[in-house]
Parts: sequence; C-alpha cells; structure tokens
Amino acid sequence: MTLDFLGGKWKTVILRYVSKQTLRYNQLHQRMPNITQRILTLQLKELEEDGLVQRIVFDERIKRVEYSLTEYGKSVEPILELMCEWGKQRMREFDLQVSALGTSGE
Repeated sequence: MTLDFLGGKWKTVILRYVSKQTLRYNQLHQRMPNITQRILTLQLKELEEDGLVQRIVFDERIKRVEYSLTEYGKSVEPILELMCEWGKQRMREFDLQVSALGTSGE
C-alpha cells in the first residue's frame, strides 16, 4: 500500500520538497532538472489524486499554481525523513560526496 502512494522515482523527491515549503511548478522543476515536464505533471496529479499534495490555483493576470502537502500528506513526513537519513548513511558508508550527486543532501 505504501508503495502505491510513494512508488516511482520522483514521488518521494516531490513530497520531500513540498514538505519543506510551498512551491510553484517551476520551482519544483528547477530543483529536479532531470525530470521531464510531462513526468512532473503526471506525478503531481497522482499525488493530488491520492490526497497527499494540494494544488492551489491563484486566478491572477498570470495564472499561478502552488503545491504543498495536505494534512494527510504530512503523515508521510516521518517516512520521508527516515528515507533521507538512510540514504545519507549509505552515502557515508560508501564515502560518497553529496555534491557529487547533484543534490542538496536530501
């Protein structure tokens, strides 16, 4: 069941970013330069359908869309934190440099 919600290469990354702050689509895409726009859009749609992410559309002159965790989505934060810590430990074990992987340590 957990993998149904969090499975795939990008969902946990997206959730990790929006757990830290509300982000616009372009801000998310900038943080994940290796994801295509199509996949990012599909993953965000799935996360929204699963009730983990909320999409807020601001009806302004130039349409603005922001993404953040829902209250239900916040229940995933401990899992994301454990996954991040586990990954950091593996990196230390293998003496990998975080910057060499092109991440901010998450």
